[in-house]
Amino acid sequence: MAFDGFVTHQIVRELEHTILGGKTDKIHQPEKDEIIISFRTRAGLFRLLISAATSNPRVHLTEESRENPLTAPLFCMILRKHLAGAKLTRVSQIGFDRILEFVFECYTEMGDLTEKKLIVEVMGKHSNIILVQSDNKIIDSIKHIDFTTSAVRQILPGLIYELPPMQNKFSPESNYFDAFLTNLNAAPGDALLDKLLLNNFVGMSPLMAREIVFRKYKKDKVFLCDANIRDFAKHTKSFIDSFLNDLPEGFIVLDNETKKPVSFSCTELTQYNGMGKINRLEILSGAVEAFFSGRSLHDRLTQKSAATIKLINNNIERCNKKITIHTENIETSKNRDRYKIFGDLLTANLHRIEPHSTSVTVENYYSENLEKIEIPINPEFSPSQNAQRYFKLYTKAKTTEETSKMQLENAENEKAYLETVLDSISRATDYADIAEIREELAEQGYISANNSKKKKKTKRTEPLKFISSDGYTILVGRNNKQNDELTIKTAYSTDMWLHTKNIPGSHVIIRTNGLGEVPDKTLEEAASIAAYFSKAQKSSGVAVDYTLAKNIRKPNGSNPGFVIYDTNYTLFINPDEKLVEKLKATE
Repeated sequence: MAFDGFVTHQIVRELEHTILGGKTDKIHQPEKDEIIISFRTRAGLFRLLISAATSNPRVHLTEESRENPLTAPLFCMILRKHLAGAKLTRVSQIGFDRILEFVFECYTEMGDLTEKKLIVEVMGKHSNIILVQSDNKIIDSIKHIDFTTSAVRQILPGLIYELPPMQNKFSPESNYFDAFLTNLNAAPGDALLDKLLLNNFVGMSPLMAREIVFRKYKKDKVFLCDANIRDFAKHTKSFIDSFLNDLPEGFIVLDNETKKPVSFSCTELTQYNGMGKINRLEILSGAVEAFFSGRSLHDRLTQKSAATIKLINNNIERCNKKITIHTENIETSKNRDRYKIFGDLLTANLHRIEPHSTSVTVENYYSENLEKIEIPINPEFSPSQNAQRYFKLYTKAKTTEETSKMQLENAENEKAYLETVLDSISRATDYADIAEIREELAEQGYISANNSKKKKKTKRTEPLKFISSDGYTILVGRNNKQNDELTIKTAYSTDMWLHTKNIPGSHVIIRTNGLGEVPDKTLEEAASIAAYFSKAQKSSGVAVDYTLAKNIRKPNGSNPGFVIYDTNYTLFINPDEKLVEKLKATE
């Protein structure tokens, strides 16, 4: 699952057959480290995605539609200024490494024909997209690298572009056989063959190295001492020569159970035989996009929601501190009746208190046997003032208990609400989900209005829709605001309502078509869906409450997503991801 030099080599060949000779049509920058360039060719319109993201850097053709910011970032504007309408005259790979060079033919502001180069370095956290002039002078880059970031190589406007330090390795396109054989003979016998390939060839990824070894020995971990050195060197050369002559195509490996992509390559990954389903695609870009699309979106959503998650966790921590303080206050106030007894006994025995005394012992007529009790008194106060002091302490403790109980309930309710928001964020599937949650937090006062303002109206998402085995429609809220909308406004009184018991999660509605009755199988499927779209997604035997929607009430002034009900049944069920995928509506 690596975008290595071999994948880069085949991507370049693929681009030479698709966009070479085309002219730039549109340039967008949907993310801070990602650009999309549209090329208009005789064969049609192609979109090239170039990503310098730390976790998922890549270059490939894309068919995915992306939402662009209202105001184009500075680097995007610079690309538009220099490359708008430019003709792509050359695409090449530098040194069989993960470096691509796009050469454009364009005109200067004076009308003179010139060349501009867009250099893409696909190198993990060091990935970058750099626009340079024909003399290699840097115009700008999507990431600026100065002395504070790297003392070896700076990427800044005005500097001369230099290639990254080259590795002392063989290029698969060079005449390497004799030197490679020499290195193998000099290597220790306990060295693994795939590690030797990594150390000898530029652009070689662990995945490709394991594949070369596997095709020879039907296992990927083989020690040098267990192999015929010359035979392995010949096998490696034969594999690489065959690869260099192959047409670009893509291979993606899907997990046998989840059907999710687990790896991709530009050659068939025989090492996954029996462990996953290997799909062959006509174009390599299709395999790269299929592998990275979901993974990239997940990373983007994590980045987008990081600040919101931190805000919520800080507020949950604040609620926890409040809960601790109010709980301690309530515990301390439990002995407040002692102050009232002291005040009553002092009032009844004012005449027995000696001047300047620090305590007085009297009969406790609140006890059955009139036991003696010693009451501390302040010698600076009169007897009646001491009695009044105890009455005040009693009143204060009573008020503290009442206030603390109310504030404790508020803190617990707020914490429960914030946990539901946190749960909603964990299940967000696109940017619109995150935007709706932030809008909800702004309405609740957790985010300032200035930070939550948008130049355009937030895109509204629809509830998730499923169709049960019996043909019943099941609707699932994505967040608290949508839960309220679904339960209070969308659901009919005869629809069935489900929610995990005392656990944050989505509101689930089963459309009963006015019958008010649901088959057992549909009820179990809806309960499993409710458990899956909750904080208990990874648990088993999850308690799910269900009742008719007419039994659900929302208290005035309550937090979004909060409802109450007292007529319900409970069903214990296991969350089932496969069932969720199976019942998901396709329309």
